[in-house]
Amino acid sequence: MSTAETPSTPLMETGPVTEAAELAGTGPLAETGLLAAEPASPAGDRIRRGELAAFLRSRRERTSPEQVGLPRGRRRRTPGLRREEVAHLSAVGVTWYTWLEQARDIQVSAQVLDALARALMLDASERAHLFALGGTADPMPTGDTTLLPSGVLATLTQLEPFPACVQNARYDILAYNRVYGRLLGDLDAISPCERNCMWLSFTDPAWAAAMPDRQETIRLMVARFRSRMAGHLAEPAWKALLRKMERHAPGFRELWERHEVMGAVDRSKRFRNPEVGMLSFTYHGLWLSPAEGARLGVYVPADERTQERVERLHGLVTRDDGPSAGVGTETGTG
Repeated sequence: MSTAETPSTPLMETGPVTEAAELAGTGPLAETGLLAAEPASPAGDRIRRGELAAFLRSRRERTSPEQVGLPRGRRRRTPGLRREEVAHLSAVGVTWYTWLEQARDIQVSAQVLDALARALMLDASERAHLFALGGTADPMPTGDTTLLPSGVLATLTQLEPFPACVQNARYDILAYNRVYGRLLGDLDAISPCERNCMWLSFTDPAWAAAMPDRQETIRLMVARFRSRMAGHLAEPAWKALLRKMERHAPGFRELWERHEVMGAVDRSKRFRNPEVGMLSFTYHGLWLSPAEGARLGVYVPADERTQERVERLHGLVTRDDGPSAGVGTETGTG
């Protein structure tokens, strides 16, 4: 489909825009109390269109050409991608996409929102937010929307016996290998929507018992969460996690009210595994997405004793020939 396509493209639907599920009070965020139920209204439509326009623009500007396989060129003055590049990647008309960023009164189909989410490399929470603002049900609302490439899952398996996982900036665990799944307890036994490192560090007894430096670890976690949240203050998933932590995580509110911030991740990690004993690691992280999206974290044994114990743990968890890598969801905010 040509990037110069007019708004008559079959992917575009005309007519009045329906109210987003969240703004109508029927979506999952309404259950958190962050968004009060309200009937559809012209004013509500305008607000939603403005939020959708701003959200698309912010995600376009944060995505570099190199990340989507496009050349940067010499005269690029636009931060991130150009509008026509997003339109091309999404197979929609340039004029129509421009109207979206201008908050025009148009309706967008699930097919187009799915294409935009993939073109802009949105994580699951961002994708859910996009569909809510678009007023359209997501055809893939489950863990499949993490959109982790199969190569990342294969990498997790190849990294064994080293524990490794993929998290987002909110500490949601998106995927993990078998050794990480048994590092601090049995992660497979925990509901995917509860697989959040910060939440489990505060509320799960097995995780607490496995963290010999727990008090300092959770202090640093909260400080990093506050630092990262500064760039996501208006995003529902971040607000929902904060509210959940304040209400149900003992000790979180006290640490949160200290207003400590920290950007760097501590490299030294220690865990007391119930099956093989004390383990010491050096942590190595690699961002897989722009603007602190998904991060691949690998725990490399810091000494020979840990190396031997990690290999023993790997032998224990592979005896039953279970799946090589677990895949969670990016909700993590309950």
